[in-house]
Amino acid sequence: MEHYPSPHDEHVDEIPAVRHRGRGIYILPNLFTAGNLFFGFYSILAGFDHRYRDAAFAILIAAVFDNLDGKVARLARATSAFGVEFDSLADLVSFGAAPALLVYNSDLFAYHRLGMAAAFLFLACGALRLARFNVMTSKISSKYFLGLPIPAGALVIVSAELARTGPLSHAFSFPPGFFLLATYLVAILMVSPLRYRSFKEARLMRRPLTTFVTVMILALSFVLYPTSSLFVGILLYTALGPVEYLLYRSGFGAPVGDPGEPLLGWMGGTVKRRGRIVRFRKPGSPRGR
Repeated sequence: MEHYPSPHDEHVDEIPAVRHRGRGIYILPNLFTAGNLFFGFYSILAGFDHRYRDAAFAILIAAVFDNLDGKVARLARATSAFGVEFDSLADLVSFGAAPALLVYNSDLFAYHRLGMAAAFLFLACGALRLARFNVMTSKISSKYFLGLPIPAGALVIVSAELARTGPLSHAFSFPPGFFLLATYLVAILMVSPLRYRSFKEARLMRRPLTTFVTVMILALSFVLYPTSSLFVGILLYTALGPVEYLLYRSGFGAPVGDPGEPLLGWMGGTVKRRGRIVRFRKPGSPRGR
């Protein structure tokens, strides 16, 4: 009979137990990502069925799942390269294809080729935005986003679709070319080098009274006028990047993020990329310098 070593044998060293992290801890964030993907897919089906409000609300729910999967992955320390790629593919469906088809089916089809080009440009720029985010994650600060995030771009389309039949429509009538122009502008902002604040490191408790009053006003406005408040809020955030850049260029404000980091040609600087030093020029400076 064969003798199997036992920890009680004197000649056998005790083997320390190796703790393996359960696979379930990695499955949980991916389940939220799958929920994001499902509601994006449901939005596409609802849009083809001419249920545009249902399609818009489905994208809103997808945005909630997209926000939760990252938080759950960080809290559980279950981030992985697979999760990052899966999240990007789900975002492309929920915040790229779904809003592009929604705005085309509800408004842009009347513009024929011009409307089709706007919807495709939104989808293509969303894909480029996600690809750029994936390759530059380790090169930029977490305090800001480079370009308008694709969920925010999708929420511009979604909130406008919901607000056009809400209380805001009595004060602001959406002109005929609003969705066409908005789709083009949002697509350009997503691939632009403008910096958008992420508010991940905002110190809200520095002024507790101001924070409390602000949160109460925002909560009350969302309770009373949810669709209108969403549209106004996301519109202000979309305009924040260009406004802060214009203020910085005019000398009235500081640049968003770390001033020493390059801004893809909008500020001077260097960055190490694949072992090479890449230099970015300042605006208007000669190429030879």
